[in-house]
Amino acid sequence: MKNFLKEFKNFAMRGNVLDMAIGIIIGAAFGKIVSSLVSDIIMPLISVLVGGIDFTSWKIMLRTATETTPEIFISYGNFIQVVFDFLIIAWAIFIMIKGINKFTEKQKKEKAAVPAAPATSEEIILLREIRDLLKK
Repeated sequence: MKNFLKEFKNFAMRGNVLDMAIGIIIGAAFGKIVSSLVSDIIMPLISVLVGGIDFTSWKIMLRTATETTPEIFISYGNFIQVVFDFLIIAWAIFIMIKGINKFTEKQKKEKAAVPAAPATSEEIILLREIRDLLKK
């Protein structure tokens, strides 16, 4: 059991696992921001454009509620909302990755633009060694 706990500690404290955990936490927070953007800003604008329709209330009634049973319905309006969420998240990630790629390409071009110092020939190395020996 002690060996198992030590193994788990080594696994959990690896850099990749910690990076992944931080990424998941930031991703969850980003998801909340995007969900708010969609539900609080974009969907009301779309609703105005299509005549004030609330997508989340769109549903197909399969069975109405009675005194003993609840209503059963398919909430396809909520599905439309989730699809908009997905499209906006995918667009935001695309823009972010495109910016990162542009930045890394720029850095690669700058590194390639700086010429490397030419390699010193063997003759010059030998001449320098002879010079240093003569100075001694």
